[in-house]
Amino acid sequence: MRNVPNAGGGAGRQRGLTLIELLVAISVLGIVAVLGWRGLDSIVRSRVALTGEMEQTRGMQIAFAQLQNDSAHLADPLTLQNRTALAIVQGRLMLVRTVFAENQPSRLQVITYQLRDGLLTRRESAATRDLRELDTLWMAVAKDIDTTEPVKLQSEVTAMAMRLWVSGSWRDGTVALTPATGTTASPPAPAGLEVTLKLRGRDTGIQKIFLLGAA
Repeated sequence: MRNVPNAGGGAGRQRGLTLIELLVAISVLGIVAVLGWRGLDSIVRSRVALTGEMEQTRGMQIAFAQLQNDSAHLADPLTLQNRTALAIVQGRLMLVRTVFAENQPSRLQVITYQLRDGLLTRRESAATRDLRELDTLWMAVAKDIDTTEPVKLQSEVTAMAMRLWVSGSWRDGTVALTPATGTTASPPAPAGLEVTLKLRGRDTGIQKIFLLGAA
């Protein structure tokens, strides 16, 4: 009769996981999974926030580039015959710019920047060489009855502040609008424009200064 090896000893002894060890292993895997998910969620949230900030910055750059172009082509006071070339009225920036087109004489155009319900827009009138028609276009903008379709520049703008550099000092932008009739002497021509835009979610505004015309 052969001897049966002892099942409880020897080098070939096999031992399985106990219930407690299995629960511990499952718990560790669960903790690792939770930590991994939180890390991934944080990365995704950061990426979304960064993408949003980049889109806001890009929109601001486009808006400021357009405003810089308009400011550089501000109409000459002599051409306007003492009419107002730029004014800030009730949070709106109104200016008359000179438009140049190929094989055409220069013309004048009323440009309006306005912030309403968090949306910054730009509106441009028809171009004209008739100063009387320009008067009509200017007054339509001043009375906020212009029906020209605006172009959206930037959303989520919570505030817009503007100042003008006039006679060696900054003015807060509360500039009285002189009716464009040609009968009233215009105020001193501003040489610079400061615009500060504040976006939702940012503590500080973005500020830029523009030279006006050939100043």
